[in-house]
Amino acid sequence: MSAQGKSLFSRLDTTTLVLYLSLVFIGLMAVFSVEYRSTDPSIFMMNKSHMKQVVWLGISLFVGLLIVFTDSKFFSSFAYLSYAVGILLLIVTIFAGSDVKGSHSWLGPPGLRFQPGEVCKIFASLALSKFLSSPDTNFQTLRHRLIGAALALIPAILIVLQKETGLALVYFCFFLVMYREGLPNIILIIGFSLVALTLATLLIDRLLLFIIITSLAAIGGYLIRRELKRNVSARILLVGVWLVCMLFSQVMVPVLFKYVLQKHQIERIYSTLGQDVPESYLKPGQKKDEKKGNVSDYNVKQSKIAIGSGGFFGKGFLNGTSTKNEFVPEQHTDFIFCSIGEQFGFFGSAILIALYLSLMLRILYLAERQRSSFSRIYGYCVASILFFHFAINISMTIGIAPVIGITLPFLSYGGSSLLSFSILMFILLRLDSDRQVMIR
Repeated sequence: MSAQGKSLFSRLDTTTLVLYLSLVFIGLMAVFSVEYRSTDPSIFMMNKSHMKQVVWLGISLFVGLLIVFTDSKFFSSFAYLSYAVGILLLIVTIFAGSDVKGSHSWLGPPGLRFQPGEVCKIFASLALSKFLSSPDTNFQTLRHRLIGAALALIPAILIVLQKETGLALVYFCFFLVMYREGLPNIILIIGFSLVALTLATLLIDRLLLFIIITSLAAIGGYLIRRELKRNVSARILLVGVWLVCMLFSQVMVPVLFKYVLQKHQIERIYSTLGQDVPESYLKPGQKKDEKKGNVSDYNVKQSKIAIGSGGFFGKGFLNGTSTKNEFVPEQHTDFIFCSIGEQFGFFGSAILIALYLSLMLRILYLAERQRSSFSRIYGYCVASILFFHFAINISMTIGIAPVIGITLPFLSYGGSSLLSFSILMFILLRLDSDRQVMIR
């Protein structure tokens, strides 16, 4: 019997579904483990985070079931419309959103709040997939590359205006998708170069950095002096690169840190670099509180203590002292990985990481077997989003990346996060069930 002759449910990829449910179950157990107390009258207390997460899981599975019964062509047909709705929600949030823990990124009444920025990842994935798979799109042209970049960056800019920089950074993962679809290597080289230049700007005195960049430009000019003599374009390019590096390091980065990023975000970045925040990057009227210290630094230290105390096999389920005694802040959301590391040690953490890697590799496998370009590109969008969240969240809990406040997919407590990741997964499963169908 052909794939299309099978029933709808039998065409759903079982491996992906099992990996998804396994991670969700581990997440429920992790959230339960950090808030369970022996004095609790029952484990079924609706005011507890794990029970709220169970409710959100039920909602997610119900929405997933609706997605499974939806025509797979629906997601392509309404991709641009859903993206427009997402942008509208982000704009509304800027003016009518609620403040939660320093960000203005929540919408809705108390108890039913959600982050439009989380949901918009779905809409951006669909819109980018629609655009890149369109017969009218020639991604080798500058115009269409700029349109693709705009589809990814417009939501990020609106989210930055909501003071939720960490979530905004997630949208840069779509450049990995565009790279798969033909974005030239030079774009990635420029991107990594700007990251390196940013780090150099933060760690090296501005005048010294000016001298270093100018010296490197002079050395480069000397090495290619013959080419520079006979080629005007080469001279213009060399001067242009030097000028961009100067503007970026001497103007753009300082302005970004002084007038755009919040104080706690700057502290997190410098904490990861092992440096104190320079006075020059503090806004007028701000002062470093020497007694209070860096809150982000405290969070990461407690996180590493909890993970390190787990040893190889961990302390056992419900026996995590650091997490149970609430030494680790945000231990059921951003720092949920600590509960795994402390209770199940290196062995349990390795299994969890293996599950994530297996899921992402499986998604890439599903993407590559699609007949439709739309479905393939969407699969890469899902894999890129998961990879960014997974890599950054675990890196920040062990102190090798700044604490930017993004969740660990399927594990961290949060209705918006669980629902958005579940929708991403079920749309992929639905598209894969019709993988022989051409979707435009």
